[in-house]
Order: sequence, then C-alpha cells, then structure tokens
Amino acid sequence: MGMTVPAIFDAAITGACRLIDVPASALDVGSVGAACNFTLNEQGLLAGVMAMTPGLEGKPIEAVENACASGGQAVLSVIQKLQLGMGETGIAVGYEKMRDAEGKMDGKLIGKVLGYFSHPGEREGKVFIFPHIFAEVMQQYQDAYGVTERDLAHIPVQEYANARFNPCAQMSKVQITLDQAVAIEGINRYVVEGLPLKTYDCSQITDGYAALILATAEGLTRLGVKRADCVEIAGWGQATDPIQKAGRDVLRPAGAYKAMNAAYRMANAEPEDVNVAEVHDCFSVMGAIGTEVIGKAAPGKGAQYWVEGKAGPFGECGINTSGGLIAKGHPIGATGIAMIGWSALQLLGRAPVELQVKNPKLAATFNIGGPICASVCTVLRA
Repeated sequence: MGMTVPAIFDAAITGACRLIDVPASALDVGSVGAACNFTLNEQGLLAGVMAMTPGLEGKPIEAVENACASGGQAVLSVIQKLQLGMGETGIAVGYEKMRDAEGKMDGKLIGKVLGYFSHPGEREGKVFIFPHIFAEVMQQYQDAYGVTERDLAHIPVQEYANARFNPCAQMSKVQITLDQAVAIEGINRYVVEGLPLKTYDCSQITDGYAALILATAEGLTRLGVKRADCVEIAGWGQATDPIQKAGRDVLRPAGAYKAMNAAYRMANAEPEDVNVAEVHDCFSVMGAIGTEVIGKAAPGKGAQYWVEGKAGPFGECGINTSGGLIAKGHPIGATGIAMIGWSALQLLGRAPVELQVKNPKLAATFNIGGPICASVCTVLRA
C-alpha cells in the first residue's frame, strides 16, 4: 500500500528475474501497461521509471494504455519487439495503484477516473460510470436470453470459492453462498436503482503489479531456461471496437470474437482443445460473455456453463481458477499479465493443488478494456 511507483516497478522486475535467476540486464526490451498513472498517481513517462531498475537503462521500453486491457497490450508490445528482431528477451510489466499509502480509497474519484475510458456521451447521469454501463449490459443479457440474477450469481460464488486457495487473491478470506450473492442485505445491494447489478457481481478495486518475461527460442538458451519450464504463447489476437456502446452488439462483441478467433488460428487450435481459461469478469455478466467468446458456450449459454459446474477447477474447463477479477482482484494495468501468468502456472502443473486442473492441455485468456471495446486474447500451451 505504501509503495511508491518506482518501488512497485523495481519489485515487479527484480521479482520476475529472481524466479529464473537472471539479472535485469539479460532482458533486451520492455513494455509497461497502466491506466490510471496520470490521474491517480500523478506519474507519467513510465518507460523511464522502468529504466531505473539497474540493467534496463538504455533499452527499448515503451508504455502502453488500453484501459483494462493495458496489461495484455504490454505483453503483445514485447512479443512484437521480439518478432521485429529488436532483441531475444523482454519483460512486460503491469501495475495499478488505486489506494493511498494507508490503503484508503476515494470511491467517487476512482469512479470518475475510470469513467474516462468510456464515450463522453454515455457518462451523463451515471455516478459510477462503468458499474452503470455494465448493469445495463447485465439487463440486456438477462432480457435477451432469459437468464436470471441467480444464474449469473453462480459466477462470483465459484470465483470466491477459488480465491480461498489463491494466496494472492484479494478476497481469499471471504466466502459467499448463492443465497448471499442474490440477497439484498448487508454489503450486497443494487449498484444502480432499477438495474440488476449487485455488489457481489462486481470486481475489486485493487492495488497490484505483475511481470512476465518473454523470450524467443534463442533467448531461452541465453537465459539458461529449459523449454519444459516454459509456456508458449502459441497464438494471440487484438481488436478494437468503437468505444461507444450504443449502436453495436455488446452481447456478441465483434472485436472480442475476432481477436479470440485470430489467437486460435495462430495456435492451430480449437475451443474444444482448451481446458484452462482466464476471462475478464470485471462484472459477472462478463464472466458469462467471456465464456462464450472463448468458445466454451454458445451466445446466451455462458451463465449456464457455470450453473452446471463446468467452469469449476475440476469441470470441463477450469475458468478463472485464480478467483477472477471478482475475487482475485482487478489491478487494471496488471490484469492481462496476471491472466497469462496464472494460466502458465496451470499448464505447468504449479497451481495450488485445490485449484489445479487435471491434465491441463491448452489455455485461453480474454482481456478487455472499456465497454467491451478493446480485446486482447492469447492461446497458451506448455
């Protein structure tokens, strides 16, 4: 909580390097993703902050911002640098610091700042802009497909159960039942009057960071890392829809499907090959839509996939076994990187035993930004 932005970067970079016992100087390129560094941290030029870690000075580093998909975008930025021949090794870092040094947060300020990632014409009359926007999406989803609030509540209930065993999850000490998730009592309330979104349907305001070291085959040799200890980003895709929600089908977001399908094509894989996934459940309805985007359920059937237990760690496909954004937390710039990192743990058989998917084959990640606007997707294999 009390860490400065430079201290966060240094901890992320040196921590990742320590895991494979290499110095930061062994990394050729870098990229950093963040969304609220100007507005909440009063810090720009994040590439320069990253270069303060000894060994990274003078390296090609850039900062990227793609709202809540900033972390995923940072990973693609490093991949593209390596593909361009700018180096053989690189690091993607993502972070968000949304609370003060004492751990307190200004909810109205954060709501306003996050609202900047929406179309200005769709902010009027909304106090908490993104919860309001996704409350509307939740209502659309329920109306279009006959899905109930209780159906969608299966998503946070499963994710809170998963978070119990993830030591990095923000809500690891909290458990909820299905009845608690739908009852309007205690902290659980409707976020917007007249719309179905409730407190337990929402992701967490989170401080956090994540870092991922990426390398070509030659880079792995240079780092002294065995291929068997790695996960391959076998496919990736990125697409952007208009920021304005009105006038497009947000229940079947064209850009999201385009990005996910591109990742599958690049990996020469099909959705049925996937049995590990991390999807961007900023709100419970996105857990359902995300399940559909990765191809594990038809449009309108994503919530049912969770109701039937297929998304649990020992179900057909372990989705958001980390706890997801709802229970693990949502440190915006770090989220897309953390999704890939957790999926890698699953594929390598290193997830907590209570959450480890049996015989993990292929993983898919789906990271979004804005009102289902920016989409970054990956397909991973051990």
